[in-house]
Amino acid sequence: MVQILETDRILLRELTPADAASFYQLNLNPNVIKYTGNSAFNSIEDAKRFLENYTDYELNGYGRWAVINKEAGKFIGWCGLKFEATDNETDIGFRFFEEEWYKGYATESAKACLNYGFEKLHLKRIVGRAMKENTNSINVLEKIGLSYEKDILLNGMKAVLYKIEATG
Repeated sequence: MVQILETDRILLRELTPADAASFYQLNLNPNVIKYTGNSAFNSIEDAKRFLENYTDYELNGYGRWAVINKEAGKFIGWCGLKFEATDNETDIGFRFFEEEWYKGYATESAKACLNYGFEKLHLKRIVGRAMKENTNSINVLEKIGLSYEKDILLNGMKAVLYKIEATG
């Protein structure tokens, strides 16, 4: 297990196949994946295969990371950076169990990931994408300092692209 970041309340670490049951449960909730364009895994085994074949860490040096509540010691979602080769950009994303919504975990973890991207990875620009209807994710993007760039289509749906540039 490779730990990446730590804040007051959470740890961010690399996802592993041992996270398969939690990963499966996370995507099982239709409210959680409503605006993602993803579907639920068919089984824990499918989630495990996905995690076993997740190559972003090796290919890009970063990726989506498990978010662990330090006090409870449990997986509450994921957050992290993803290199999008088709756009040649790095995207910030996050997904949490519904019972963890409105507790500030998305903002806290996304802010830590932004800082990591700029300070450790020396990225010049990070983008965030959200369906137009997903006002909660848009609010998180704005809270962490991203600004609206343009309307886009994402999985055939109306969406927005937000961005932040490195300073200095």
